[in-house]
Amino acid sequence: MYSFDRSFGEYKYVAGVDEVGRGPLAGPIVAAAVILDLNALDEDIILELNDSKKISKKKREELSEVIKKKALAYSIKEASNKEIDDKGIAYCNNKVFLDACTSMYIKPDLVLSDGYLVKNIQIDNKSVIKGDTKSACIAAASIIAKVYRDNLMKEYSFKYPNYGFEENSGYGTEKHVEYLKKVGSCDIHRLSFLKNILGN
Repeated sequence: MYSFDRSFGEYKYVAGVDEVGRGPLAGPIVAAAVILDLNALDEDIILELNDSKKISKKKREELSEVIKKKALAYSIKEASNKEIDDKGIAYCNNKVFLDACTSMYIKPDLVLSDGYLVKNIQIDNKSVIKGDTKSACIAAASIIAKVYRDNLMKEYSFKYPNYGFEENSGYGTEKHVEYLKKVGSCDIHRLSFLKNILGN
C-alpha cells in the first residue's frame, strides 16, 4: 500500500482522504485526511491497514491511535445533519473532503481521494476507486474517520437513548426505523433522509 502511494511520482507529502457517514439517517458526515511518512517501514501499520475491514472494533480503535501518533499530519472534519439538510449530502461530502485536506499544518503536494475528485481543491488530486484497499494514506484516513464518528455517535446515544446510535451509528437498521416511526426524529436526524420513512 505504501508503494501504491509512492507510485505517483516525486511528491514529498501525499495525503489520503476518505469519508464515513454518507448514508446514515442521523449524525454528521465525517472526513479525515492523513499524511504518512511513506519512507518509514511501519510494517505493523501496513499489515493492519491491509486488513482494516476485517479487524475488530477494539483493534480499529487501537490502530487509530497508532496512526494519529505516527502520521506526519492528519485532520478530521465534519458536516452536521443540519448542513446536510440545508446543502445536500453531495455538497457536504465535498466540503468535508476539502476542509480535511486544507486544514493540516503540513500542506500536501498530492491528495489521493477515495472514489472521486475533490472539487475546488488547489492541490494535485487523483481519485482512487476502492482507495481504502489500495492506498495506505486513504486506508489510514478511513480508519480514523470511522473511529471518530462511531465514538461521536456513542456519545449521542446518551443524550438520545433508544435509537441505538451506540450500535447502528445512525444507519437505518430495522430497530432504528421502527423506533423512528414510533416516536419520531431527534435533533441529530437528517430530516431530508426521513421523508420516505416518516412521510413528511
